[in-house]
Amino acid sequence: MLEQLIETNTSGLSTTEFRSKVVSLQEQMLASDDPNIAKGNSDMFPLTHSFSEGVYIREMSMRKGGVVIGKIHNISHTWFLMKGTIIVATEQGVEEFTAPTYVNAVAGAKRVIYAVEKSVFINVHPNPDNITDTDKLEDILTCKDYKEYEEFKNKTI
Repeated sequence: MLEQLIETNTSGLSTTEFRSKVVSLQEQMLASDDPNIAKGNSDMFPLTHSFSEGVYIREMSMRKGGVVIGKIHNISHTWFLMKGTIIVATEQGVEEFTAPTYVNAVAGAKRVIYAVEKSVFINVHPNPDNITDTDKLEDILTCKDYKEYEEFKNKTI
């Protein structure tokens, strides 16, 4: 399924079709007993959290061949690829990125990330209340599913 998603020109899919494929892939991965599939913070994809005035920085190291399905982000943010090469599938299409580079990610984005080689990926989020509890930040910055995101978006309009 991952190969199909990466090989598909996702820009040719409707939003509903892309979202359905990503959710199906995520469900398959979460249900798997494969020890190579990490679910959350792990030695396979270690996370580092840093804070600066008004900013939350989340760094993830990815093994070569690793796959991550990100959460849906409520607000736009910037991510940086500091090391390596990754392939990223979003509703806008599939792109390969080689470090160093950065992308301004739109709100509502959910990414499937495949590490072509060992990579270091950093998300930079606004944190105006200077919260340091990463669980609380995750609740504020992300949604668990597209329905929750649509409700969040409609509340903020």
